[in-house]
Amino acid sequence: MTRNLKDLTEALLEAAMSAGAEAADAMAIDGTSLSINVRQGALEQAERSEGVDIGLRVLIGKRQACVSASDTRPETLVTMAERAVTMARLAPEDPTAGLADATQITGKTDATSLELFDPSEEPSPEQLKDDALRAEAAAAGYKGVSQVDSAAAAYGRRQIYLSATNGFSGGYARSDRMISTVAIAGEGTGMERDYCGESRIFGADLPSPEEIGLLAAERTVARLGARKPKTGAYPMLFDERISSSLIGHLLSAINGSAIARGASWLRDAMGEDVLPSGLSVIEDPHRPRTSGSRLFDAEGLATQKRALVENGRLTSWVLDLATARKLELESTANASRGVSSPPSPTSGNVSLTQGKQSREELMREMGTGLLITSMIGSSINPTTGDYSRGASGFWIENGEIAYPVNECTIAGNLRDMLKTIVPANDARAHLSRVVPSLLVEGMTLAGD
Repeated sequence: MTRNLKDLTEALLEAAMSAGAEAADAMAIDGTSLSINVRQGALEQAERSEGVDIGLRVLIGKRQACVSASDTRPETLVTMAERAVTMARLAPEDPTAGLADATQITGKTDATSLELFDPSEEPSPEQLKDDALRAEAAAAGYKGVSQVDSAAAAYGRRQIYLSATNGFSGGYARSDRMISTVAIAGEGTGMERDYCGESRIFGADLPSPEEIGLLAAERTVARLGARKPKTGAYPMLFDERISSSLIGHLLSAINGSAIARGASWLRDAMGEDVLPSGLSVIEDPHRPRTSGSRLFDAEGLATQKRALVENGRLTSWVLDLATARKLELESTANASRGVSSPPSPTSGNVSLTQGKQSREELMREMGTGLLITSMIGSSINPTTGDYSRGASGFWIENGEIAYPVNECTIAGNLRDMLKTIVPANDARAHLSRVVPSLLVEGMTLAGD
């Protein structure tokens, strides 16, 4: 299959150059996905999709255009190339457009060591249905659960190949398997819901369906009797389930696209402290069996482990070639792309320095405040860092959970919030973003 995708991308490049392109890159993705949903012990929905998607980017001087298709016939490739060249000639000039120099690209493209693909046999629809039914049964049998809203199991695999006229050629395979459950407890206006969803590259690494169903049920029943807390300023403990969103906001703020536009609350913060001393954010694209791992980026540059924030100090932007050129810097090999668009910078695997205390110890330390386990909505100003979100979770009094909380809003400023974070030690190592529970001081809570 990989050889076929390589041939396909090379045929696209040949068609592009014959049509008048000065440079080009091509991507091909061969994917299969299967998902099963059950409800009340019976199959509710089954979906399977298979197909090959192809994309071509052509450059004429500093003008570029992208086209894509899901038809791989030779005549389609020729038509795609001709249309892309016509579009590129009409496109406005972009002084930052261009492929990597031949000296920049990597020749190391064998991703076997990253273990991104499970070589075991693809699960059958019957196996996935059994996973979903077992998860549903475990949740439904838990005391206090009134119904299971949904239970699902899914599998996906895809082969990806990229070729360019600068000499780069490489590809890799990915797979993933998932089980999820959503449970409901209570009645009428007192109804609550929560979920558990787990995904792994290797099916053997996935927790059992029963574990997933029980955890969804436990989380749901724990929310019964939720009420609004009193308005005020309190410490907030972001549970590990949602704490990575805070680091996600930091990653968005140091993304090259935002920095080049001047539309980031960290646009002038290079070299400054953005986290407490002792905390670092490390990007490691070479962690085995992790979804964000890759040997090379979407422009053929070798990836490497590096610090985005070191000992609290911001040390790097997240850049692809175009944003690096705008900022007169070097690419950090963070280019990502789909078949229908040019590359753009995206961070991969990141981890935040873990603390020494457990979540429960941080609860005791905070005394009175809010343990946040889920959030809804988002009002975040990307240029100022002003932050406001709906939240629910558990009210903490005297360092212990007192009662569940919902229908409240938390607010603060990301720059101030991140400088006060205290990490727990409960991050899950298999995730692409390894971030523990985070205690944040001095946020505002709007409730009763």
